[in-house]
Amino acid sequence: MMKPDGIKVAWTAMGGDPALVSRVSTVVRTGALQARLPVRESARACVGACALAAAELGARRAGLVEVPGVRVDDGAVATAFVSERHLLVDGRAPVGFAPLSRFWRTADGWVRTHANYPHHRARLLGALGLAEDACVETVADVLAGRSALEVEETVYGAGGLAVALRTAAEWAAHPQGAAVAGRPLVERERIGTARARALPRLDGDPLLPAAGVRVLDLTRVIAGPVATRTLALLGADVLRVDAPQLPEDTDAHADTGFGKRSTRLDLGLAADRRAFGELLERADVVVTGYRPGALDRFGLSPEALLDRRPGLVVAQLSAWGGYGPWGDRRGFDSLVQVVTGIAAIEGSPEQPGALPAQALDHGTGYLLAGAVLRALTEQSERGGGIALRLALARTAAWLIADGGEPDRAAAREESATPRRESGTAYSQPDAWLVETDSGIGRLRHALSPVSFAGGPSNWTRPPGRWGTDPARWA
Repeated sequence: MMKPDGIKVAWTAMGGDPALVSRVSTVVRTGALQARLPVRESARACVGACALAAAELGARRAGLVEVPGVRVDDGAVATAFVSERHLLVDGRAPVGFAPLSRFWRTADGWVRTHANYPHHRARLLGALGLAEDACVETVADVLAGRSALEVEETVYGAGGLAVALRTAAEWAAHPQGAAVAGRPLVERERIGTARARALPRLDGDPLLPAAGVRVLDLTRVIAGPVATRTLALLGADVLRVDAPQLPEDTDAHADTGFGKRSTRLDLGLAADRRAFGELLERADVVVTGYRPGALDRFGLSPEALLDRRPGLVVAQLSAWGGYGPWGDRRGFDSLVQVVTGIAAIEGSPEQPGALPAQALDHGTGYLLAGAVLRALTEQSERGGGIALRLALARTAAWLIADGGEPDRAAAREESATPRRESGTAYSQPDAWLVETDSGIGRLRHALSPVSFAGGPSNWTRPPGRWGTDPARWA
C-alpha cells in the first residue's frame, strides 16, 4: 500500500527538503479513484509534490520569506486523472480505446494489446499473420490458440505492442522488473559545471513560477504531455515538437495541449534539424517521451543535449526504463498495468482488471513536472545541467510496493499527510470542470489539480490545432 508519508516520498525523490511537506494540506474525499490499490493516495502524493515544487520555485523567484501553502483536493485530482474522459469538443466526447486495444484470452492466460495508432494496428495484425481488415472475432480466434508469452514476443518482434498478464511476484522475478525496482522513483543526475541559473524576479498575480522558462516538448500520449501541460500552467513557454509523419490523435492533443504551442519538424531533414538547433540554443528544459534511444540518432540523447546546451534540464520519460532487457521497448500505461501485476490485483481469476484511471501516466506526468521545477530551483543555487529519468514501470512499483489490501490503506489514511481536512464524498466532477473557447471548438475540460496560494487556477491559452505554430519561441 502507499506509505503514510506518500507526499514526502515523492517530494524527497525530487530532491526536496522534507521539512517543506508541512506546507501541504489535503482535502480527503471518499469515492475518489476507488481501487484495491491506493490509487487515490498515490495520485494525491504526485500532485502534492508537484505543487510544492511549484510553490518553492515561486517563493524563491518572488523573494518570499515563506513557501506558499499547497492545497491538494482529492476531487480535483480524481477529475484531472481522467481528464481525457471529461473532454468535450463542441459537445462531442472523444473516442476511447480502439477495438483491437483490449484484453484477449490465450491458450494459457491473457494478453493485452495496444493498437490505437494505425501503425501499431498494422504491426499487430502483421505479426499475427492477419489481413489489415481483420475483425475482433478473427483476432480472438488466433490468440486463443497461442501462449501469452509467445504472442508478447512475436508482436514486439514485429514492432507492435502486446504483453502477457503477470502477477506482481512474476514481474518482480523478471529481469526487467528487478532492474526497475532497483532504481529511484525519480533518477536525478547533475552533469557539467554551468553557472547558476539566473531567473528574473517575479512580481505578478498570479504567481507563475516557470515564467520565462522555455520548454521543448518532445513527448506523446498522456504522461509527458501532462507534465508539459502543467509547466505551461505555471508560466513556461512550452513548444511541442512532433514529427510530421507520426499521426496524432486530435482529441488527445486537445486534452493535453492547454497552454502550449505546437509545431512539426522532420529531424531527418537538414533544414528542420537546423531549426531545431536554433530552438535548442535558447531552451531551458527539454522533455522527451519517445522510446529510449529513438532520438539518439539525431543527437538528442540527454548527454548529447547537455553537451550542446550546458545548463539544460533534460527530462526523459519511458515506459519500462532505459535499461535492462526491455530498455528499448515501447509501452503505454495500459500495458505496464498488465505486466507489473496491477491488472491481476485489480481483476479476478476470470478477468483481469484495470485502475480507475491511467494513473501511471498521469502520476508520472506530475512527478516529472515537479522534478523539473525542483531542478530549476537547484540550478538557481548550484548551477550545472541536470538529467532526470522517470519510468511508468517504476511508478507502478511504488504503487504496489506493499500489496493491495484496501483495509490496510484505510488504516494508514489517518496519517497520510501532515494536515488534512475531510470534504464531501466525490461523486460528480462538475466543480472541477470548466468550458473554454478555442480555435478547435468549445472545450469542456478539467482544471489542473496543481494548486498553491497565489498560483494560477487555469491556463492562459487553450490548445490550438496540432502542428500549426511556427518553430520559434514566443
